[in-house]
Amino acid sequence: MTEIVLASSSPARLALLRSAGLDPEVVVSGVDEEAVTAGSPAELCLVLARAKASVVAEGRAKGLVIGCDSVLELDGQAYGKPGSPEEAVARWRSMRGRTGRLLTGHCVIDTATGAEAAEVAATVVRFGTPSDEEIAAYVGSGEPLRVAGAFTLDGRGGWFVEGIEGDHGNVLGISLPLLRRLFADLGFTITSLWKQGSFH
Repeated sequence: MTEIVLASSSPARLALLRSAGLDPEVVVSGVDEEAVTAGSPAELCLVLARAKASVVAEGRAKGLVIGCDSVLELDGQAYGKPGSPEEAVARWRSMRGRTGRLLTGHCVIDTATGAEAAEVAATVVRFGTPSDEEIAAYVGSGEPLRVAGAFTLDGRGGWFVEGIEGDHGNVLGISLPLLRRLFADLGFTITSLWKQGSFH
């Protein structure tokens, strides 16, 4: 059985992979995201995904290491996790009623061969128009401070997202269809990686 390693502390990514039949080991990379710069939001999330996967893959004899990084692209700018409640409030006031793109860089490294496959998935997100009071309450919950773009789809933020175009899982932090293609590029079928046993 091929070992799968998720180079991410994201509970949403882990839950998504588990519900889709994988049982990854979690190893957090410790990459300093603030220290990385790139020419565009798409480049930034791909560079970070590669960096996270590379750090965790180092010294491993076998297995597939998955690195991911998500940012929200709005007006050509990349927005990761907000640094403070004040920043999260300001972010939401600028996002409401508008459309952004949630970008997730994906990188898979086959540690047995050193081969790598990487790509960015993009999902269009249409934000609703929460009131100042709703924004304050949402930021007060703490949820927006822990996630790229300062919102979730599968938590309290879901109340304030009107709709998306593209892969829902990508907004949660990992695109299953894209990941399947990256595994295939490295010579692995997704069904061969599913954990054994019946579906529960």
